[in-house]
Amino acid sequence: MRGPAFLRLTHDLVVRLDDAIDVRERLQLLATVLPPDAAYSHLTAAHLLGAHVDAPSKQHVALTPRRVLPQRADFVVHSRQLLPADVVEVDGLRVTSGAQTFLDLAEHLPPAELVAAGDALMLAKQLTTEALAERLERADRVRGVVRARACAPLLTPKAMSRPESLVRYWLVVSDLPDPQVQVPVRDRWGREVAHGDLGYEEWRLLLEYEGSRHATVEQFGSDIDRYSLMAADGFLVLRSPSGT
Repeated sequence: MRGPAFLRLTHDLVVRLDDAIDVRERLQLLATVLPPDAAYSHLTAAHLLGAHVDAPSKQHVALTPRRVLPQRADFVVHSRQLLPADVVEVDGLRVTSGAQTFLDLAEHLPPAELVAAGDALMLAKQLTTEALAERLERADRVRGVVRARACAPLLTPKAMSRPESLVRYWLVVSDLPDPQVQVPVRDRWGREVAHGDLGYEEWRLLLEYEGSRHATVEQFGSDIDRYSLMAADGFLVLRSPSGT
């Protein structure tokens, strides 16, 4: 039994990776053959930490620099000198921290997607402004650090989806005013009864992204109620359907 579908855990115990229940179980099996200093990184770490990315087909792993990096068909191996603060534990797995993961992704992702990933890491409470600032401060000459430093001030934990983050990024880098995130909508008594994805409270304008989940009957009814509340508070709502 050889090939990438099988993994030898001990001399007489071989498992089939395709039988893993989910991605995390597969990663837990693969972790048994990794060196003790290894940590899942890049897109693999982003997926485990809750960013809006799919787990890659070949898992990314960071190892302490050595003369010869061990190789296996299942992995993309990166050489990284990680401090204890650069590694966290997720479901028993060693994973690069949110700040380290953001820095690693900056080398490969375009700015808009990097902001979306960073927003998601903040929303998942895996990344803070302070931790990111500390990591970027000691990242001189690291590939991607210029892009990471440029995008770091744009991150927010309030963005609720990847498309919302992308729309906000393109508005911020355009000649338009920077939008607010999660704009409060109030009833006639001044109570907050809803929030708009993005908008300009000063000009009573809201921007709403409608993904596929808005196509259900239940969500459609809820949306009508929300939009009625927004209109009652004097907002003009611009809706962007999925795929536009």
